[in-house]
Amino acid sequence: MSAIYVDADACPVKSEAERVATRHGLRLFLVSNGGLRPSANPLVETVFVAQGPDEADKWIADRAGVGDIVVTADIPLAAKCVEGGAQVLKPDGEALTQANIGNVLATRDLMADLRAADPFRQGGGRPFSRADRARFLDAMERAARRAMTEGRTP
Repeated sequence: MSAIYVDADACPVKSEAERVATRHGLRLFLVSNGGLRPSANPLVETVFVAQGPDEADKWIADRAGVGDIVVTADIPLAAKCVEGGAQVLKPDGEALTQANIGNVLATRDLMADLRAADPFRQGGGRPFSRADRARFLDAMERAARRAMTEGRTP
């Protein structure tokens, strides 16, 4: 059976992911270092991992595979999950795939280098919008339908 894994720390679309998971009867894992209120939904499991860098990422990467969906803004985690065969969505609905993950990783690394070279460079992307939320819901719905046809046993 397919599952949805959400890198839940600072994820703005947890409730949307839960709504889609419920509609399709998919298990949803909200993975975090803590600070999340557990859901009463029997399909939702809140997973608290040890404190430390990338612990949630490791937990997700070790479990996600073909037929699963991963929601994350963490590009290295996305790359690992794409490599493992999972569908990966960013919170704004952008799909990360074999076809684009290399370019996305390269851009991430370039921007990190530029920020390191210029300490006055102000980072930060645009604010999360309603349109981002709508794109995510649409992409998540399509991913859930694909997951149902690819389904696997976790």
